[in-house]
Amino acid sequence: MAKILVVDDELNIIKTLSSILQDEDHVVYSSRNGEGALEFLRMNDVDLAILDVWLPDVDGIDLLERIKSLYPETAIIMISGHGSIDIAVKSTKLGAYDFIQKPLAMERIITSVNNALEHMRLRKENIKLRKEFHLDDEMIGNSPKIEEIREIIETAAKTNARVFITGDSGTGKELVARAIYHRSRRLDRPFVKVNCAAIPNELIESELFGHEKGAFTGAINRRMGKFEIANKGTMFLDEVCDMSASAQAKVLRVLQENQFERVGGNETISVDVRVIAATNVDVKKAVEEGTFREDLFYRLNVIPIHMPALSERMVDFPLLVDYFLMRFSEEHGIGLKQIDEGGMKELTRHTWPGNVRELKNVIERLSIMVPGETIGREDVRKHLEAYDYEDLMTKDISSLKKAREEFEKDLIIKVLRKNDKNVTVTSKELGIERTNLHRKIKQYNINIDKL
Repeated sequence: MAKILVVDDELNIIKTLSSILQDEDHVVYSSRNGEGALEFLRMNDVDLAILDVWLPDVDGIDLLERIKSLYPETAIIMISGHGSIDIAVKSTKLGAYDFIQKPLAMERIITSVNNALEHMRLRKENIKLRKEFHLDDEMIGNSPKIEEIREIIETAAKTNARVFITGDSGTGKELVARAIYHRSRRLDRPFVKVNCAAIPNELIESELFGHEKGAFTGAINRRMGKFEIANKGTMFLDEVCDMSASAQAKVLRVLQENQFERVGGNETISVDVRVIAATNVDVKKAVEEGTFREDLFYRLNVIPIHMPALSERMVDFPLLVDYFLMRFSEEHGIGLKQIDEGGMKELTRHTWPGNVRELKNVIERLSIMVPGETIGREDVRKHLEAYDYEDLMTKDISSLKKAREEFEKDLIIKVLRKNDKNVTVTSKELGIERTNLHRKIKQYNINIDKL
């Protein structure tokens, strides 16, 4: 749900847009002149403004420039019944997200509004990330391997070269990707993360490249893909070796030609995206087994970075422990704890299969659960056993995936029944888009009529 301001001197346009946008669950305000719009913006936060080029008191282009200057976090879509290519170009140069000709098509309005809001959401998220950029985004440690990685990050960040990060789960691959982004020339552009392992194979292409209306069941509107959203910015393809073969082929084409088509579409879209990829699998083995394209690997592996396991950098262990103790003391508003010699010996005996991520979780647990100021050997032993990360790591991944899918299917059925099979209401309650819910209904073979 977003707050949207419609500025147009035609009452029927205001009524039409308000009806369309309210049906999409947005809160809509309106003004029939530019000064009224500026006055409203002075008193209220607005996510998106839809401005007519021709207004009775001010020029719409001038109003666009003033709003972008005063309220840069507000997305703007321009509309006009007498627009020209020159006006459209000028609007986009001044910061308008889109320019739409009247008469207004409902589908075009909904698509443009959704894409503009998603673009601004990512922009705000990136600004927030930059404001929160502190030690958590830095490499903690001074071991030779970490120092070497720091040097590679500094060198890679100054370029647009692709980076391929390898290493076990929990070693900090995403941290490295974000460190490169924060030091790059693309810092003011989106950082878009895609976890390839978390997206079903039948949905990965739509997620990456977007889709046209009617491309498949549930594709109600055109949707931008992650590559389009990341244009001029950075894309982080996490667990890239889990990507389907067809998606790999399309990603290879984007890397070669900087072009792609949406699923179900013929329009060729050009993008400029820096790609950083990561995986926790043996890439060479995946290539040999034919599950990962060799040509794609060479395209991605321009600057390789391998993240060492925690067991390979134990010289950094005390620094990491002290850092996490201090961090969780601040985060949870509790006294700063200390780990005595016995506790440290117990920690260093552990094999840490989950690497730095596991250490972080264990230190947070100890900081919260140990009542005194000092954490001893028995405290560590007790909470390591409770955590039992090694048992978690050795579970059958396919069984976990199957259990997750069964839970998801049961939850969707339960909420659909609760909402009298209303997909729109159900999607809102589950917190996912209607198109995604339609896909999952198809994926799990849920027969709505029989619920």
